[in-house]
Amino acid sequence: QEAGADALELNLYHLAADPEISGAEIERGHVELVTAIVAKVKIPVAVKVSPFFTSLPHFSRQLVKAGAKGIVLFNRFYQPDFDLETMEVHSNLKLSTSDDLRLPLRWTAIMHGKVAADLSLTGGVHRGEDAVKAIAAGAACVQVVSASLRHGADHLRRIADELGAWLTAHEYESVAQLTGSMDQRSIANPAAFERANYMKELASFMDNLR
Repeated sequence: QEAGADALELNLYHLAADPEISGAEIERGHVELVTAIVAKVKIPVAVKVSPFFTSLPHFSRQLVKAGAKGIVLFNRFYQPDFDLETMEVHSNLKLSTSDDLRLPLRWTAIMHGKVAADLSLTGGVHRGEDAVKAIAAGAACVQVVSASLRHGADHLRRIADELGAWLTAHEYESVAQLTGSMDQRSIANPAAFERANYMKELASFMDNLR
């Protein structure tokens, strides 16, 4: 804040590996942390969370009550791997792809309009089409990291241009008109975001093989 930041993103990163600590205790600790930080600053605070909560919408509402103005979906936990030659655990960065969009897309669509905060989607936005999907789900903004690392900062302009071209081709007057147009409340089949649709997934896979 003193350096001139307009807002703050608080990245909650906690691996719940201790069997003695309950999920409720972990959530309570996060809420207390957000409450303490919001009390110390005057700028808006957004909270970046992981998808690994039993009731993500409820937990997000608790963060909003604590003073969060935005919820960022999601924090990516980088998974360790095994080196079978040295028998050591090691880490190597794996950048996201557009396939990683589905998880934050689903939860953005579910939570939009149910949590009184702006939603920011991160993870899987590599093309203008990805940004369109995120905004239609209800994202107030998207974060683009892996694509920037892979293609350079100029790639952001390409995504913006593709987004603008899509809006024009589909006769949308603004991004605001698109925002939330495919959230859970707006689509004809809201249960599609909740059911596994396992048989349909298998059928689509078989169709692709033909």
